[in-house]
Amino acid sequence: MTLNFPNASRSYDETRHLVRFWGYDGALEVSFLVEVSALRKLRPQMSCLEAGSLEAFDTVRERILEAARKAYGRAGGGPYLLAAADF
Repeated sequence: MTLNFPNASRSYDETRHLVRFWGYDGALEVSFLVEVSALRKLRPQMSCLEAGSLEAFDTVRERILEAARKAYGRAGGGPYLLAAADF
């Protein structure tokens, strides 16, 4: 099966400074995490905190999904953490 992202939902984890999102490989839900530092690398002008992180995620969503597919193809098990080095 191929990994797809039919659900556009994402959420901000204030404790860990991450944005969480989910993909699907068939019926299997796959969790992904994007570090705020990675979002800042992709969108240097992003504002801080939740709203800025979610807006940055939405703006560069396709690049994030591409990195998520690569991470999923490299390793088994999740959640998959996407850091600045992944972009």
